[in-house]
Amino acid sequence: MWRTLLIASVVMSGSANAQSPQWPMFRGENASGLGEGSAPIRWNAGTNEGIAWKTAIPGIGHSSPVIWGDLVFITTAVSSDSAETFTPAAARGASVAESRPQQSWRIYCLDRQSGRIVWQRTAHEGVPKIGRHAKASHANATPATNGRQVVAFFGSEGLFAYSLDGKPLWSRDLGIIDVGYVGQPEYQWSTASSPLLYDGLVIIQADAQQGSFVAAFDVESGREVWRQRRDELPSWSTPVIAGAGSRAVLVTNSPKFIRGLDPRTGRELWRVADGAEVKVPTPVAAQDIVVVSGGAPRGRQFYGIRPAESGDRRNDEVDRLAWTVEKGGPYTPTPIVTGDLLFVLADNGVLRAFEVQSGRLLHQARVPETGGAYSASPVSAAGVLYLTSEDGEIHVVRAESRFELIATNAMGEILMATPAIGGGMLIVRGAQHVFGVRGSGSGKVAAAMPGV
Repeated sequence: MWRTLLIASVVMSGSANAQSPQWPMFRGENASGLGEGSAPIRWNAGTNEGIAWKTAIPGIGHSSPVIWGDLVFITTAVSSDSAETFTPAAARGASVAESRPQQSWRIYCLDRQSGRIVWQRTAHEGVPKIGRHAKASHANATPATNGRQVVAFFGSEGLFAYSLDGKPLWSRDLGIIDVGYVGQPEYQWSTASSPLLYDGLVIIQADAQQGSFVAAFDVESGREVWRQRRDELPSWSTPVIAGAGSRAVLVTNSPKFIRGLDPRTGRELWRVADGAEVKVPTPVAAQDIVVVSGGAPRGRQFYGIRPAESGDRRNDEVDRLAWTVEKGGPYTPTPIVTGDLLFVLADNGVLRAFEVQSGRLLHQARVPETGGAYSASPVSAAGVLYLTSEDGEIHVVRAESRFELIATNAMGEILMATPAIGGGMLIVRGAQHVFGVRGSGSGKVAAAMPGV
């Protein structure tokens, strides 16, 4: 009865109350990384200071939490080998393709207020069809929800949809999606691109060693609406929507080309050649610019692109580009735009601030840290940035054109996933637990910052 009442209240509040916390996909609304309202500033998981709850989640998963009202959704892959783990410091190319113990791919629903497990479902069980990077998991992709359905993408194991109360709705087998190091099939790194829900569609980007495609499925039935096959190399980037209404463009970040597609049909509208490998960061749509980054070699150039649909794919790419920054692009973390500022966090902890319209560098500084590794992407609320290190610390930094560290908060375990923000809370996924963080000092920084 408690579970039924909780889910019913969440569905009603999600449709009737615009203030109901919503962080519906990887990095929130359209992957922007921006939360609304107050957010915690200081806490310590070791002493439980500022920690509302802490819930153990079995298995290995680097997917992020998503929020709809008082529900939190997260995925994981539970191995039959209790000793199976991941290696944060694994070298480039390292994979565990040879050893594949049986896995149970699961989705969990938690109560945002208490951390209590509302329900959990097993989407698939079996031996993984491809291996994973030694640093990664078999559950890298973040689920997505629209307040009626929640969708989980497990790569080669399929695409699964549930109602908010855990009822299985449909599933799709999308075949083998072999994502790994280009030209070396022995290096299998597993998928990470997360689903995007848009206008009644579930959109999936599946760039692989062979058979790359982008496809859209009806969220109610799972019926395939369109599929765009393309000659591409493996990527781990999540697609986003730039613009709105008839001018909406689906932007995908892939090694050969950055593309703009019609989200309703999959038709290619434009492309910008890049020629990189290992594309991980998600595009960031802000104002009339889409910031696209990532790829090897590390620290390479990145772009501000005008995504408007006008013109065709043969138009001059020079006209499509608003600006190019020649070096300093992130390898793994997705950048973030707050107001007129673009923040780019490198994997080694160097944070750079740019003008989003011009690409002009305003400052750069190294974030204080103990190990210097960042896989999670920055998120922001109430005038601050949250920078999540693999070492288990979350640094709170002012979202300004000058660097100022406000607080460093210890979580007590390895952090690979990007946090979610909602209802004055930070939902943090660690290696063993999901945390509900209320913290102390919530909203004080924003109040002290004119114009925020």
